[in-house]
Amino acid sequence: MIAVFRTSYKATVIKKLIFILFWLSSFSVFAQNEADRQAILNVLEKQRMDWNQGDLNGFMMSYAKTDSLLFVGKSGANYGWQTTLDNYKKGYPDKGAMGFLTFAIKKVEFLNVDIAFVLGSWHLKRDNDEPKGFFTLLLKKINGEWKIIVDHSS
Repeated sequence: MIAVFRTSYKATVIKKLIFILFWLSSFSVFAQNEADRQAILNVLEKQRMDWNQGDLNGFMMSYAKTDSLLFVGKSGANYGWQTTLDNYKKGYPDKGAMGFLTFAIKKVEFLNVDIAFVLGSWHLKRDNDEPKGFFTLLLKKINGEWKIIVDHSS
């Protein structure tokens, strides 16, 4: 009887320990996701501030500096960090064309520990017009920093 009690007691303790470890690990994942979510929001806020200062080079630092960067806009799909920068410079040649940018982030969802999906809207206020639209982004954590690897803006 004592052997059965010890086995049952050990099983109960082990189950409780497993539950506690699972609970702590889920809390850790939540805390990690919240820290990463805030880091992503900080990336987008810095990008917005750089835009509003007329700094396209600073704005582009949020993108992965790679030939595989994918940007999809009204003219279709384009690959490459330099191509994306060149297209921004053509479309927004000066501060007046850039206007004042605001974002509204609708969703940040983690697809795994180092890939995140972002849905948001953008709005430009310029002297003669106020274009607006939506964007979806894929960000990847590269060397500890979140970088945009796919941008689909409309």
